[in-house]
Amino acid sequence: MAKFKESSARITLFGALLRARKRYGGKKVSIIDADDRELTYTQIVRASFALGSALKPQTNTKEKVGVLLPTGAGSLLAFFALQTIGRIPAMLNFTAGPSNLLSAFKIAQVTKVITAHKFIKLANLEALVEKLAPHVEFIYLEDVRDNLTMRNKIKAALGSFLPALVMAHPSPDEVGVILFTSGTEGSPKGVALSHKNLVANVEQIRAHFTSITHEDVVFNSLPTFHCFGLTGGALLPIFIGLKVALYPSPLHIKIIPERIKKVGATITFATDTFLSRYARAGKEGDLSGLRFAVCGAEQVREETRAFVKKKYGLIVLEGYGATEAAPVIAVNQLEANRHGTVGRLLPGMETRIDPVPGISKGGRLFVKGPNVMMGYMTADQPGVIQPIGDGWHDTGDVVEIDEDGFLAIRGRVKRFANIAGETISLAVVENCAKAMWPDHEHVALIMPDPKKGEQIIVLSNCSEANRSGILNWAQQHGVPELAVPRKVVIVEEIPLLGTGKVDYQAAQTLLETVI
Repeated sequence: MAKFKESSARITLFGALLRARKRYGGKKVSIIDADDRELTYTQIVRASFALGSALKPQTNTKEKVGVLLPTGAGSLLAFFALQTIGRIPAMLNFTAGPSNLLSAFKIAQVTKVITAHKFIKLANLEALVEKLAPHVEFIYLEDVRDNLTMRNKIKAALGSFLPALVMAHPSPDEVGVILFTSGTEGSPKGVALSHKNLVANVEQIRAHFTSITHEDVVFNSLPTFHCFGLTGGALLPIFIGLKVALYPSPLHIKIIPERIKKVGATITFATDTFLSRYARAGKEGDLSGLRFAVCGAEQVREETRAFVKKKYGLIVLEGYGATEAAPVIAVNQLEANRHGTVGRLLPGMETRIDPVPGISKGGRLFVKGPNVMMGYMTADQPGVIQPIGDGWHDTGDVVEIDEDGFLAIRGRVKRFANIAGETISLAVVENCAKAMWPDHEHVALIMPDPKKGEQIIVLSNCSEANRSGILNWAQQHGVPELAVPRKVVIVEEIPLLGTGKVDYQAAQTLLETVI
C-alpha cells in the first residue's frame, strides 16, 4: 500500500488543481462533459480565473455563495472560480425542495446563488426559483459569460501563467466548502469542510487504491452537492490525473450505460440502487469496459454483485463514508474485497467503538482523522461553525471490525427497534424483504405498539410483497421471528433523495398517512 503523507494535504483546493496541472501537464484532458466538450487542466484554470474575476465584484471575501448546478463542467468551474477569489461554495441540493433550501440559506447565510438558465429550464425548476428569488440573488452563468470584460480575460490569462499573483491564499485549515446533510433522520445541518479535509481524503484514497493507473477513466453522475459525488467522483480524478466523464443526473437509467461505454470509462462511482438499474437497462457490453465500480451510500446487495458479475464481468467494491469525513472512511480494494463489509479504513484514520445497550456485537463508531470536518452549522446558530471538541466524529452507525480490519455496518443507532426487550436492526428486516423481491425497494420503519413498545412495518413498492413471504425466508435462513415485520404496506413509490438513498423522514410521513 502506498504511504499516505498528511503533509501532502497542506494545500488549498485550487492549489491542488494547480499541482495536478503541473504534474500531469496543462494540455492533458481532465474533464469530459455530457455534451462531449473536453477541458484540459489549463482550460479549467483559465476559465476558473475568468469566472472568478467576474464574480468578485458581486461577492465579498469569505462569503458563502450557493452553487445550484448539476454534475458537469459548469458546477466544477463555479466551485473552482469561487476558490480563486476566496469565496466559499455552498453546494445546494436542487432536489431538496424550497423548505430545505431556505433552511440551507439560513444555516450558511447564503444570499447569492450561482446557477444556469439552461439548467433551470431543462430541470423544470422555474417554480423553485420563483419561490427562492425573494430570499437570494440568482447569478446565471450565461449572463456572466456574456458580460466578461477585457479585464476578466486579462485576469484569466495572467492567472493561467502566474496564478500566485491573482489568486486568493486562504489557509488549508480554513473552510473550503459547505455541504448539507440529507436530513433523512432530522433537520438538515451544514457541514464545514476545510481545504485540508477534502485534499486529505483524496490523498488517502490515492494511497488506499494502488490499482488505479493514469490510463483509467472515471465516469461520475452522482451529484456534486453530495460529498461522494464531489470528492470521489470529481476532485479525486482531477487531482490525481485521471480523465473524468461527468453526467448531470444519475436518474437517466437507459442513457448512462451507453455513455459509460462511449467515453471508455474504466471506473464508476454509484449506489447499489443505481448500479443495479444501469446493469439491467444496459445492453451486453455497455459496462464491460469497467474494471470496477465503487458503491457507497447504501448497502450493496449480493443480487447486485452476482448480476453485474455475470452480465458484464464487473467487480463491485463497497465502501463507507459520511459527509462529515469528506466523505470516505473505508472501502474495499481489488486485492482485498470482502463481501458483506465496507473494507478497511483509509490510511490516517482512527476508530473508537463505544458499546450500545442491547447490542452484543460491535458498537457505535467514532472516527478521527485529517479528513474529519471542522464542525456543523445549524439553523439556531446561523453561520457559526460548531467545532468537534476532541476531534472524534460520532457516525451514529453500529459496526463490527474483524481481526483483519474489515468493517461491517450493522445499522444506524437510530434504525434499531426495541421489541419485547430485544434490539432488532431495521437493516436486517429490509435485507429479508430485498432477498425475496430484489428488483424493488423496501423500507423498514418503526411504529408504536401498545404491548411490545414498538412494531416494525415495511413499506414496499412491490405489489407481491407480503409478511408471509418474509417469514418463510427468515425461518429458512435463521433470522429471528422478531425481525419479521408486523405488516407490509404496499405503496406506489418509495421516497428517495437525489442521491438515490431512501428519504426516511418522507417514508415515515408516507406510512403515517396510509396506515
